[in-house]
Amino acid sequence: MPVVTSSLSEDQQKDLLSLLGHVRLHLLYKASVHGFTALAFHSRCDWQGPTVIAAYNAAGFVFGAHTSQDYTQSGVEVCDEKAFLYSIQAGGNTPLRVAGIHTKCAFNDNNAGPDFGALVFLHENAAKIQSNPGGELHLSFEVYRVEGARRQQLMKSIISYKPEVKSVQQARVVLVGPVGAGKSTFFNSVNSMFRGNMTSQAIAGTAGKSVTTQFRAYNIKAGKGGGVVPLILCDTMGLEENAEVGLDIEDLIHILKGNVKDRYLLNPLTPIQGETPGFKKQATLNDVIHCVVYVVDTCKVSLLSQKMLDKFASIRKKTNHLGIPQILLMTKVDEACPLAAEDLQNVYRSVYLQRKARELSESFGIPLSCVLLVKSYSAELELDRDVDILLLTAVDQMLNYTDSFFENQVIEEDREAIDLYSSVPSQQSKTSRVN
Repeated sequence: MPVVTSSLSEDQQKDLLSLLGHVRLHLLYKASVHGFTALAFHSRCDWQGPTVIAAYNAAGFVFGAHTSQDYTQSGVEVCDEKAFLYSIQAGGNTPLRVAGIHTKCAFNDNNAGPDFGALVFLHENAAKIQSNPGGELHLSFEVYRVEGARRQQLMKSIISYKPEVKSVQQARVVLVGPVGAGKSTFFNSVNSMFRGNMTSQAIAGTAGKSVTTQFRAYNIKAGKGGGVVPLILCDTMGLEENAEVGLDIEDLIHILKGNVKDRYLLNPLTPIQGETPGFKKQATLNDVIHCVVYVVDTCKVSLLSQKMLDKFASIRKKTNHLGIPQILLMTKVDEACPLAAEDLQNVYRSVYLQRKARELSESFGIPLSCVLLVKSYSAELELDRDVDILLLTAVDQMLNYTDSFFENQVIEEDREAIDLYSSVPSQQSKTSRVN
């Protein structure tokens, strides 16, 4: 397959980099090569993190748009305080950057071409750029991933996260999945990434039965001796088909309700009861689980038995009843797909992985947008930027869904306050009754 190269000159690329800072540009999409269609654009540019669009003409004029957010075809307007439009004139003039396009929204994240309001690329799904105000331009353009910014941006966003409810300092997320799905390995990978070196705090392995036998609530530190990340990742015993082995569903429900203390030894033959030593009857918002993450080995999606799917369905039903948001992690994507193994940046372009994601979405009854693809560290000795970005994206989404849980708590508290206020007679009513 021939290598696709940029049409921008070296000087034009330098001017473009001067607008973006100390980053590198990786060419994702070239309309004149990959096609002037929205489908071609999204197949190469979705879920790529920060990107910049560069349109150009033969006279050396370059213009376009930058966003720090993903294209995901969500159908909503995306706000982005880091987004901007720009233009670069030939002849050594200083590039013009127009910030402030985030005052309403940066772009419309639909299934058409990139729409930044003032600039609409692939207008009417054709080789046209709509300029507002202005007119229609028939020019080619390219899209670059802005590398070096994505990892840093996600890391900063996670470390600075603050729960919606002021009384809660850390989000609590529990990992649930079959034996060998990679729950403990996922935690170790996230922990390694924030520490800056490989760690193995959680016991992980490849045994036929669950290596994890305790309920664990792990804190994560940003750097060796650094501050605590506002996220607690909870690990549990693995799920198994038979009722007498693996994590008991009712034990999991007690974990979700915050009744189970860290390091509690799980035993499927003796489920947790209200009289169990250490059982927390008075759980607070700091104790309960704020988001449930199902973990599934991508290599074994087709091997999930009906018994296991029924078990997941039962858990999901009970979790829905508790009002806890849920997402699904597909692990070991590099082992399941040669394209991803060759380059992790191909993860969301893989037809095979997208098909597996749809299978799980339908089997679990979880929206496709809630299914995330990750690779954890297993045999690596050094951290890798592409692995980190997939892990950080997953953690960032966990916090986003945790926010939904907290928002519901705030709404419920407001509703209770309104009900309480309504039930208190006004002073005028009391006076009327006395008279």
